[in-house]
Amino acid sequence: MMNKITDNVFWVGKNDDRKVPFHRLILERGTTYNSYLLTTEKPTVIDTVDIAFAKEYVDRLSEHIDLNTIEYIVINHVEPDHAGALPALAARAKNAKIVATQIGSELLKDMFKLHNREFVIVHDGDKLDIGGKTLQFFETPYLHTEETMVTYSIEDKALFPCDIFSTHIANTELFNDLAQGEYIEDFKVYYQLIMAPHRPYVRDMLKKISNLEIEIIAPSHGYILRENVNDFIRMYDEMSSLGDSASSKKVTIVFSTMTGNTSKIAGKLAEGLKEVGIEPYVFNLKNSNLDEVLDRIKISDGVLIGSSTKYGDMVGNVEELLQALKDVDASGKFAAAFGSFGWSGEGITHIENYLNDSGFTVVTQKYLILNRGIDSPAFPLRIKFSNEAGLNIAQEAGKIFGEQVLTH
Repeated sequence: MMNKITDNVFWVGKNDDRKVPFHRLILERGTTYNSYLLTTEKPTVIDTVDIAFAKEYVDRLSEHIDLNTIEYIVINHVEPDHAGALPALAARAKNAKIVATQIGSELLKDMFKLHNREFVIVHDGDKLDIGGKTLQFFETPYLHTEETMVTYSIEDKALFPCDIFSTHIANTELFNDLAQGEYIEDFKVYYQLIMAPHRPYVRDMLKKISNLEIEIIAPSHGYILRENVNDFIRMYDEMSSLGDSASSKKVTIVFSTMTGNTSKIAGKLAEGLKEVGIEPYVFNLKNSNLDEVLDRIKISDGVLIGSSTKYGDMVGNVEELLQALKDVDASGKFAAAFGSFGWSGEGITHIENYLNDSGFTVVTQKYLILNRGIDSPAFPLRIKFSNEAGLNIAQEAGKIFGEQVLTH
């Protein structure tokens, strides 16, 4: 089915009215996979549909356009519910060039064996003339994976943001002003489940689109927003804003170091926490009073404990602190381990064991993947000496830890 969105822009997606399994959830109201065809001088497709409907999608699309005339296929996000039909489409749209971010192109090549296809790599602000319309691209990493971007049609004043501004509701009305039932709460729930774990990147995205004149938001799931469009942007702004809540959150960083490398890591973690609005309290156990440190941890929402590694063990009096933490009420408190190493690095594993035994919610890579959709190896943070790349990772890890504290 082809439905007109605006001049030469058509919806060519799939309405999935099943109870859809999705990210270990069941979408009780189903969903849509929204794909868009721009019938310009250089015909362009923006995103495809779920891999399960690839053949149906391509067959239906071929009823409306000679697939060999398609000039560009824009892929904003590589997940199978958006890019899943790309191999089937590319196989029949043999002349089409694939438009994606650098990371997106690499993923698509490997996922779908498209190494021999021509790609157009785009970066923030890049424009593409598709003959009668101009597309502009903005990178929006981690919304909700690293390669994601959004596409803006300048002449149409239409934003194609893939997962951003989406809603999981199967519908045939297409537009939000024609909705037959309540959908605002579903819109907010979608944000909380998919976007909220990446709040800083939502803020970055909002800044990037703030100067665009947007009259239509055409996402990849649910309703196309053409009524009260600014209200939906405002909702994202409000839901991603912390107001005064950040200033009330506290994180304590405690460490012991041999040569100063772990101290540098602690400093970068503190910088990352500050970036998300948390003021950290930093203690070097070599010259800190243990009771004072414990008192600070008791009133904190999170604690980061670090140690260098010597002979496969922690250094200084880190273990003394960890033993004392067994008497601290750790309910609702986040914790993580960090440290530097030279030839080994077992110190952080001992810290983690103590933190788990004491009842903290320990932030690890497993925790971040399962609970927040973050697959970067942030914690436990184990950095060899204190090279620049490692310190950059530490700063990002501070932001990630801070977000866990802020959003719980």
